[in-house]
Amino acid sequence: MVEITAAMVKDLRASTDAPMMDCKKALVESDGDMEKATAWLKERGIAQSAKKADRVAAEGLVGLKIADDFSKATVVEINSETDFVAKNEGFQNLVLRTTEEIYETSPADVESLKATSFGSYFTESVAKIGEKIELRRFKTIKAEDETVAINGYVHSNNRIAVIVAAKCDSKKTADALRPMLKNVAMHASAMKPKTLSYRDFDAAFVESETIGRIEAIKKENEELARLKKPLKNVPQYISMAQLTDAVLAQAEAEIKEALKAQGKPEAIWDKIVPGSLARFIDDNTTLDKELALLDQTYVLNDKLTVAKAVEEAAKEAGGTAEIIDFVRLEVGEGIEKKADDFAAEVAAQMS
Repeated sequence: MVEITAAMVKDLRASTDAPMMDCKKALVESDGDMEKATAWLKERGIAQSAKKADRVAAEGLVGLKIADDFSKATVVEINSETDFVAKNEGFQNLVLRTTEEIYETSPADVESLKATSFGSYFTESVAKIGEKIELRRFKTIKAEDETVAINGYVHSNNRIAVIVAAKCDSKKTADALRPMLKNVAMHASAMKPKTLSYRDFDAAFVESETIGRIEAIKKENEELARLKKPLKNVPQYISMAQLTDAVLAQAEAEIKEALKAQGKPEAIWDKIVPGSLARFIDDNTTLDKELALLDQTYVLNDKLTVAKAVEEAAKEAGGTAEIIDFVRLEVGEGIEKKADDFAAEVAAQMS
C-alpha cells in the first residue's frame, strides 16, 4: 500500500480543483496513482476539468498582425519568466518584430525560424534582456480568395489574441462580415473555445467526459435542493455527437407520449414538439456549448449560437457565410509555473 503524502494530495488538488478530502480519498482508492485518482474524481463529478491548472500560466505577451486588406493574419505567443520583463520595452519590441517576421516569412515552425538570421537576432535580444524567453507558438491564417473574410482581436492586457476566418458567398459579403468576425474573436477571447465544432471531438473524449459532467450536475442539484432553488435538468448526453437520428427519434417519441399522458390534443402537438425537442438538444449538448466555438451561445445575443449569429449577419448583408477556422492564444495557457518558496530562497541566499 503506497503512503499517501500531503504533497501528493496538494498536487492532485492543484490539477483538479477538487476538495482536499476528496483528493485524499481518490489517492487512497487509486493506491497513489495520480492518473487513476484524477479519473476517480472525474467519474464522480468532483474534478473541475483541471481548470485551475489551466489558469496557472507563464508570463509574456501575444502579438497580432492583420493585413490591411484583411487577407491574412498572424498571431504569436512569446513567454517570459516574469511579468516585470513582459512590461519591458525591449521585450515588447521583440514581440512586435517577431510577429512581423513570422507574418512576412511564414516559417513552418519555431525551429525553422530559429535556423534563420532572425533566429540570431532573437537570441541576441534575449541575451540583452537577461531572462529566459521563449517563442512558444504561432499561427498564420490566409484567405484562399477574396470570398474569405478574416479578422482578429487582441485583449487589452495583450495576453489573449484571436483570429477568425469565414468563407462567404461573395467578396461583398466578406467585406461586410469583417466587423462581425471581430466581435466573434472578442467572444472567443472571453469564452475560451478549444475547437471549432462538436464534430472535432474525439469519441473517447466525449465518452470520458459524459459520466463526470452528469454527476457534477446531480451534485449541483443536491445543493440547489438544499437551498430550495429550481433544479437543473439532468442530461442523458453532453454532445451533439451523441445525438444520433435514433436518439432524437426516441426523444421525440417520449415527448409525444408525455403530451398524450397530459391529455393534449394531437392536433396541436406539431406546435409543441419542436420546442420540446430543441430544449432536449439544449440540455444534452453542454460540452459543445462550453468548448466548441460554433456551438457556444453568442455573448452579444444569448438567443443565438455563434454559428447562427454569423449566419444572420451574412443574411443581413445579402449573402451567406460560415466560420471555417480560428485560433486563440492565451499567454501561458496550460503551462505549469514553478511554485517558488520565497522564504527558503532568502534563507539559502543568507547562509
